[in-house]
Amino acid sequence: MLGADWRSENSYHEIKTAEAVDIAWEWLRRDREYQKDYRTLVSSKQSSATDAFRRKWGLTFPG
Repeated sequence: MLGADWRSENSYHEIKTAEAVDIAWEWLRRDREYQKDYRTLVSSKQSSATDAFRRKWGLTFPG
């Protein structure tokens, strides 16, 4: 979906079969504050997401 024309129905044909988690991820990854927090997390060289990061963004990770 990167670079998709938001005005074109054809660009979003997958939305008809998307689940809530798919839509949530598409929203989250475009959120500027999330992007900033993610860059900070990555630059801190954490081996995994911190509890605070997961709580703030409502994330859970399998395994």
